[in-house]
Amino acid sequence: MSTAIVTGQPVPGSSLENDLRSLGFDVRVAADAAETETLLAAVPADRRVALVDARFTGHPHALRLGLTDPRFPLAAVPGAVTAQPAARQALTRAVARATSAPARPAEGGAPALAVDSLADRVAGALADDGGAVHRPELGSLVATVPADPRALDEARRAVAAVDEEAVRLKSAVKSRDGFFTTFFISPYSRYIARWCARRGLTPNQVTTASLLTALIAAGCAATGTRGGFVAAGVLLIASFVLDCTDGQLARYALKYSTLGAWLDATFDRAKEYAYYAGLALGAARGGDDVWALALGAMVLQTCRHVVDFSFNEANHDATANTSPTAALSDKLDSVGWTVWVRRMIVLPIGERWAMIAVLTAATTPRITFYALLVGCALAAAYTTAGRVLRSVTRRARRTDRAARALADLADSGPLANAVRRVFRRGVPGFAVPAVALLGGAAVVACSALTDFGGALPVAGALVYVLTSALAVARPLKGALDWLVPPLFRAAEYGTVLALAGKAGVNGALPAAFGLVAAVAYHHYDTVYRIRGNAGAPPAWLVRAIGGQEGRTLLLTVLAAVLTAAQFKAALTVLAVVIALVVLVESVRFWVSAGAPAVHDEGETA
Repeated sequence: MSTAIVTGQPVPGSSLENDLRSLGFDVRVAADAAETETLLAAVPADRRVALVDARFTGHPHALRLGLTDPRFPLAAVPGAVTAQPAARQALTRAVARATSAPARPAEGGAPALAVDSLADRVAGALADDGGAVHRPELGSLVATVPADPRALDEARRAVAAVDEEAVRLKSAVKSRDGFFTTFFISPYSRYIARWCARRGLTPNQVTTASLLTALIAAGCAATGTRGGFVAAGVLLIASFVLDCTDGQLARYALKYSTLGAWLDATFDRAKEYAYYAGLALGAARGGDDVWALALGAMVLQTCRHVVDFSFNEANHDATANTSPTAALSDKLDSVGWTVWVRRMIVLPIGERWAMIAVLTAATTPRITFYALLVGCALAAAYTTAGRVLRSVTRRARRTDRAARALADLADSGPLANAVRRVFRRGVPGFAVPAVALLGGAAVVACSALTDFGGALPVAGALVYVLTSALAVARPLKGALDWLVPPLFRAAEYGTVLALAGKAGVNGALPAAFGLVAAVAYHHYDTVYRIRGNAGAPPAWLVRAIGGQEGRTLLLTVLAAVLTAAQFKAALTVLAVVIALVVLVESVRFWVSAGAPAVHDEGETA
C-alpha cells in the first residue's frame, strides 16, 4: 500500500486525487506544511509515501513515472516527490528542512521552482542531503505547478494536446532494439502488453508463459517429425513475442520486481538452450547425432555473452573513455541504414530466434545448427574485433570496481587462488590476455587432439591452472583484460565438449550439454548480480563448485582414470550436483528482499 499526501489548496476542477487513487495511493490532504509533517509521521514506516502539490497539473502517467517506479528509493517530478520505506528517514528530514526554510532556486540540475511548492522544496532538500533523486524523462508529458490561472489554462491545453496513451505505449518499447524486434514484433506486442495490464496480469506471469511456450516448442522439435518441426518454429516465435511483451508490460505498468529480475535474467537462456536440446533429440530420432553441434552452439553463444558483459563492465565507468573507433561508430549512427545493418550483424535474440524458427520448420536440425554456428561465429568476430580496436585506441583508466567485476566474472576457484599467492606479481599487464589464451588453448588442444583416457589432457589442465592463476594475479585493469573471462569460459566449456566428444559413448555429449548448461547458469547469475550492484555470488559457492580451473582439471582427471561409460556417468552426476547447488543459492538470492530489480533495457541477448 502507498500513501499520497496532497499539500495545499486544491485547484477547482482538478482530478488529482482521483488520479492518485487510480495509481494505488491512499490519499490524505494537508492544508499546510505543519499538517503535512503530522500526516507524514502517521504513515506506517513500511509504506511508500508521496508528497504532491494540490496545484499539480499534468498527465497521470507523469505521476506514475515519478511516484510508482519500484526501482528507485527516491524520485520526483515537478510538483511531486516520493520515497520508499528505505528512504523514509531522508524524506522526513527533508520535509523538516523544507518547512523551516524559505523557497529558493533549485540547484544541482533540478528544475527551477516557478512557484513556492513544498514538494519541489523537499525534492531539492533531498538532493542537497546527497540523496539520489530519480527524475524520469517525461518527453511530451506534462507535469507542472501553475503559478496563476493563466498558467493553469496553458497547462491544461498542453495536457489535452498530448495523446497520453500513445506516449505510454511508445515508452513501453525499448529505445534500442534489433531490426526484427522493432519492425516485426513491437508494433503489436505493445498492445498485447496493454491488454495484459488491463486484465491484471503481471510481467512474471507473461515471462512464465513465454518459458512454457518455448519448452513446448522444444518438445515439438524433439518429436523429430516435420509437423513437429513446423509447430516448434511457430511456437518459438510465439515465445519470443511473449518475451518482448513481458518487458513492455513491466515498462507500461512500471511493475518491476526482484523475482522478475531473476526470471528475466535467466529464462531467455533456459528457453534457447532447451530448444537446442529439443532439436538434438529430434535429430536423434531421425538417426542424426547433432549433440556436438548443439553443445558447440551453446558454448559459442555463452562466450559471446561473456564478451559483451566483460567489455561493458570494464568500460562503463572508465575515465577518458573515448577512442577514434567509438567516434566513427557514433558518426555511423547518424546514417540510418548503417544502424540497422550493424544491429543485424551481431545477430541479436530477435534475428537469431527468427532464423532458428524458420530453419527448423523448413530444413533439418543439422542445417539449423550449421547456420547458427556460422552466424554466431561471424557476429562474435565482428563484435570482438570492434571492441578490441576500441580498447587499444582509447586511453581509459580502469576503476577498482571494474577490476573487481572482471575478477568476479573470471570465476577463479581455490586452486587458482593458491597458485596466485605463490606468484603474487603475475605477468606483465600487456601479457595477461595472451597468457589466458595460451593456457586455454593448451588444455582444449590436449583434450581434443589425443585419444580419450590419456594423461596429456591432465598435463594441459595443470598448465591451464598455472596460467589462469597468473592471469588474475594482478588487478585486471589492462586495456584488453576484459578478454580474460570469455577466454576462461571458452577453455572450460571447450574442454568439456572435447572430452565428451572423444569419449565416443552414447549419452556422453547430452551429459556434457547438461553440465555446461549448469555451469553457464552460474556464470549468467554472476553477471546479473554484478549488473545490479549486488556483488558476486558468495565465496563459499565458488569454492563448493571448484572454480573454473578446478572443474577443468577435475574433468581431465576423471577422463584419465575412468572408462568412457563411467565418465559419462560422472558428467551426469556433476551436472546434477552443480545445477542443484547454484540454483538453490540463486533462487534464495533473487527472491530475497535485498536482490536488485535488474531489467534488460537494450543489450543484445
